Amino acid sequence: MENKNYKAHLALLFANLIYGANYLIAKGLMPNYFKPSALVLLRVFAAGLLFLIVKQFVKEKVEKKDVLLLAVCGLFGISTNMLLFFHGLSLTSPIDASIIMTTTPVIVLVLSALILKERITINKYLGIIIGGIGALMLILYGKTAEGTSSFLGNLFVFFNACSYGLYLVLVKPLMKKYKPITVISWVFLFGLIFIIPFGIKDLFTTDFSIFTTNTYLALAFVIIATTFLTYLFNIYALSHVPPSVNGSYIYLQPVLSFIIVSIYAYTMEHKEYAQDINLVKILSCFLVIVGVYMISKKPKTKVI
Repeated sequence: MENKNYKAHLALLFANLIYGANYLIAKGLMPNYFKPSALVLLRVFAAGLLFLIVKQFVKEKVEKKDVLLLAVCGLFGISTNMLLFFHGLSLTSPIDASIIMTTTPVIVLVLSALILKERITINKYLGIIIGGIGALMLILYGKTAEGTSSFLGNLFVFFNACSYGLYLVLVKPLMKKYKPITVISWVFLFGLIFIIPFGIKDLFTTDFSIFTTNTYLALAFVIIATTFLTYLFNIYALSHVPPSVNGSYIYLQPVLSFIIVSIYAYTMEHKEYAQDINLVKILSCFLVIVGVYMISKKPKTKVI
């Protein structure tokens, strides 16, 4: 493996390790310290500011005809996506959220077929069905589960995956036309505008006096690591490996989440998290991963 490819895979590994840890760390901030909308607003504002600073080194103008599409991308890729995710995560298990998020490639495939008229192979149809069964099984499990699973929370996370999947489809032509940092800076700007009405009141009523050092460290992790660094890691990786390789690393998130939650549950004696690992979740995770694997394979059959 060439040195650059090695570094690209290392960047993807670190990005998904951060994602895996974020499910537990972000949940620890809600609702004791932040309401979900307040945390989203603070995250988007701070990360958007970091992207804006980086953008100063990349001078590129955006055509007026693309501004509306950038605004729509901000709506679905930032505001709707993050509000649904954090509200969902505040209600449900970190493991449930990580498994449901792996349905994103399946959703992207479906939306690409509907919006971009991309053809779907038989294998990909089967992948959509299998992955969908896994996600549906886990969402419905939240209705009767004990512990930290939640039907409403799982549903929010699934709608978040749908919103993010739509964003990935809509942003595709913009990423081909402009430099990534230009696109993401505009997307975060519009995302911030859409989020302000939902989070401004909750942010101003947040009691920062009760924050501990660990609270601030967790907040810094959510803003700097989960939002800013993972984006840079993914962009670096995409410049050296195919998008399919980048997407395949999403398989690691539920696995890493399982490991991190297990360590946390047994070392910190949080019994409610110890219930998060069971046969239903393992089977759901397996079905989703099989589904995503099938849609990621190169077609060997004729399209229909």
